[in-house]
Amino acid sequence: MIRATSFKGKSVAVFGLGASGIAAAEALRDGGAFVAAWDDGVAARDAAIARDIPLTDLSVADWAGYAALVLAPGVPLTHPLPHWTVKRARENAVEIIGDIEIFARERALHAPGAPFIAITGTNGKSTTTALITHILRHAGLDAQMGGNIGRPILTLDGPEPRRFHVIEMSSFQIDLTPTLAPTIGVMLNVTADHLDRHGTIDDYAAIKERIVAGADIAAVGIDDDYGLAMLRRRVPAGPAIAFSAEKSLAPGYSLLDDTIVCANREGLAVKLGSLKGIPTLRGRHNGQNALAAVAAVRECLNALGHSTDLDWQGALSSFPGLPHRMEEIGRIGKVLFVNDSKATNADSTEKALLSFPRDVYWILGGKPKAGGIESLAPYFERITKAYLIGEAADEFAQTLEGKVPFLRSGTLDEAVWAASNDAQSSEGAEPVVLLSPACASYDQFRNFEVRGESFRGLVASLPGIVMRAAP
Repeated sequence: MIRATSFKGKSVAVFGLGASGIAAAEALRDGGAFVAAWDDGVAARDAAIARDIPLTDLSVADWAGYAALVLAPGVPLTHPLPHWTVKRARENAVEIIGDIEIFARERALHAPGAPFIAITGTNGKSTTTALITHILRHAGLDAQMGGNIGRPILTLDGPEPRRFHVIEMSSFQIDLTPTLAPTIGVMLNVTADHLDRHGTIDDYAAIKERIVAGADIAAVGIDDDYGLAMLRRRVPAGPAIAFSAEKSLAPGYSLLDDTIVCANREGLAVKLGSLKGIPTLRGRHNGQNALAAVAAVRECLNALGHSTDLDWQGALSSFPGLPHRMEEIGRIGKVLFVNDSKATNADSTEKALLSFPRDVYWILGGKPKAGGIESLAPYFERITKAYLIGEAADEFAQTLEGKVPFLRSGTLDEAVWAASNDAQSSEGAEPVVLLSPACASYDQFRNFEVRGESFRGLVASLPGIVMRAAP
């Protein structure tokens, strides 16, 4: 646990008592701050009481004495409307921050040179964050991983000169971190997402860009126009490195067939590792993730004066992958079952469909997002049959009509059973039963993790299944 000494003796309001809010309240309390915590939910308040976190009803509190409002990232800051706590804070000139901002201030106060790698992007940031952490640990280094993946940042061990913090950051978290200044800032890609929270894609991209602008060294994916523009703006301001899974770069990191290559301005290149045959890094999108991870680690080690002569191939080949993201969970004979429950939008599902050229038995649906699956039409020829679940079933059926055979399964258990039977009858070399919903889970499941675990359990119950251990 990191103690928030930067707020010692000050009164701080904390709103939103989920995992990160509880951690922030405890860090502030243990660091000597006077905490006024609140949540609209009774269960969350009860959980705080059980952890000896002092509660204050912020709707009737005097805000004039608060030094800051620590806001949970899921609470609206600007769109569709600012939350009532945000309005109260602004009326009283109280700064609004998040838990990662507390970490940033503790690092600046106690260990300003401590290595800090921050990762963002619309898609791939969880895989990239996990892979960076894996590479560092494979090299025997102390790597702490958290933020938008795994543990809240303030529950990690504190910053030290030889301890690496590898932190995934959503746009919500970046928006609450005004002094964000990582050693390496990684920006993977930008596609339309969370526009209900940011208004426009340009506003969304501008928030993502802060991770680049504030970094000692920026590592930027340039396979979309937003990333390329960010790189061009960053280069005059400070050190930056580009990576691309689509084009050869000099200088920069790129793919030569399946091999990660780093080239200097003169075109002299070094091969660092191959992705060929690594199931957890299947697909071009994972090529971008792996490039970003290798670039971040290599540039960070170089900046710190550490050796970059690592066993890159061993680290890449031993990467266990992430649950619920292109996770190969089992086989029945030649049929492969893949859990891609984390694909909550069409852009993410596109990456999954690109990874399998044919014989795909696709389970999709849930709570639909704007645009549906129209953008996936170029990949429909890869799909043998689709199985529709949840609220999106009727909408998706209209999109697939006349293009892809489909079944309105309704529920995940019906879809798994039907897809498994159909795939086992396939004459294809490796039929794939793919759960890649292109939807949020909230109509039938609490979150995508619960949806993915349900899929795993249903697959495990199939006759003849040989399951793979979870990452």
